[in-house]
Amino acid sequence: MNTKDLGNLAENIATRYLQEKGYEILEKNYEMSFGEIDIIAKGDSNDDHSAVLPSKILGAGKIGDHKNDDAISVIIFVEVKANKKDYGPEFDPETRVNSKKYEKLVKTAMYYMDRELGGVDLEWRIDIVSVVFDKKNQKAKLKHFKNV
Repeated sequence: MNTKDLGNLAENIATRYLQEKGYEILEKNYEMSFGEIDIIAKGDSNDDHSAVLPSKILGAGKIGDHKNDDAISVIIFVEVKANKKDYGPEFDPETRVNSKKYEKLVKTAMYYMDRELGGVDLEWRIDIVSVVFDKKNQKAKLKHFKNV
């Protein structure tokens, strides 16, 4: 399996996983000249799969000053990384999201929030979904890192 096919398969598995967890998929493979986001999804802040962003770090919108327990929408930008086999923990797919890649994700996410959502004041975060394939057993091991 070549790298592109591996990436597409991993993204499809991650999409299905997120949908099963209640996320609404808004976009796949959102690409700009300065960066790309594999999956953009929407969840709500009352679900166990959402978290508050550290706004000082990411420059996110209004965070956490809601006066009631009503769910609010959270936009989730998901980076998917995959390995065709288990190479050990020091080579797990998520380790390839370095600071340069993370900066591109943040820049693209901020652009999306401004351009595509008209600067609407919503919470957002970045997640990583890591997929390791086990060809022998025809399985995939998935890990979801939230609010990285």
